Amino acid sequence: MSELNAYIRRLVDIPSVSGGEGDVARFLEKDLANRGFSVRLQEVGADRFNVHAVNNDATPRLIFNTHIDTVPPFYESSEDDAYIYGRGSCDAKGILACMVLATMALREEGIREIGMLFVVGEEVDSAGALVANKGDWKSEHVVVGEPTENRMASGHKGGLKFRLKASGKAAHSAYPQLGESAIAYLLDALSDIRAEDWGTSDLLGPATLNVGTIKGGLAANVFAPEAESDVFIRVVGNVNDVKEKLEKILTKHTKLTYEVIASADAVTCKTVDGFDLAPVSFGTDIPALTNLGKPLLLGPGSIHDAHTNAEKIGKEEARDAVKYYQRLARKLLDEP
Repeated sequence: MSELNAYIRRLVDIPSVSGGEGDVARFLEKDLANRGFSVRLQEVGADRFNVHAVNNDATPRLIFNTHIDTVPPFYESSEDDAYIYGRGSCDAKGILACMVLATMALREEGIREIGMLFVVGEEVDSAGALVANKGDWKSEHVVVGEPTENRMASGHKGGLKFRLKASGKAAHSAYPQLGESAIAYLLDALSDIRAEDWGTSDLLGPATLNVGTIKGGLAANVFAPEAESDVFIRVVGNVNDVKEKLEKILTKHTKLTYEVIASADAVTCKTVDGFDLAPVSFGTDIPALTNLGKPLLLGPGSIHDAHTNAEKIGKEEARDAVKYYQRLARKLLDEP
């Protein structure tokens, strides 16, 4: 399937780091129109567009969805006998190419009630998905493409990303009675937060926590007047329960404030017989696509290759994904 390999490389070679997706959206607008689809660009921000494509004589009951933005830095495509490399090759431009060719193959079979929605901003804030979700959708299912190694995800963890800010008082470190260390206040709170049990799910396993950044202080001999930290909890249930537990911990740390950056409940996905199943720990746009129908999550490539400087997608795995998406669409559209 050399057409698939060439299409993946063409998409990879158009830079589309989050916030700069305009060129790839315009390419898809023209390319999908040439492939016989009715295409609409949906503005999300300055030179940022979602791409919505349908067969012009059918209302979609099923939507294939993935994202067109990538993490930085951009690097162009290359290939060997087994893999295609490059930024976005598995996350998620290779998946996008598989969805396009699967939709075309289904159309040739006479199955036309399928649309495609390719969105911006998934890697940052789901901005494109949130805008798309406001539409008047008639679809029953949305098949979200992320690198799951062609296994159907039974669900994925949610998340609570937040920023802690601590206030202290600058003073010479030789005179501790005159100062207050914001860093010490922050570390005390982080110690309590890291020691907490944030929950376990039979489906998703334990919640996990990462202290992603710590900033603050002026010098080793000065009490830090300010400090802050960004923390990410991978939630396995209701995110509000996690917020309540966090706020209870922070009542003991009066020198801190906290700001929620992003939050989402854990997700349970629809599954169908005939596919290998596995939950995943990473997040997706699914919590922002609630109006598109029941969510399913499936795609070629490994999340362990995504976001790395050796990102790749297997050529055979991508070919299999085209077939899997066709088979999945038939099953879903055959349901009463």
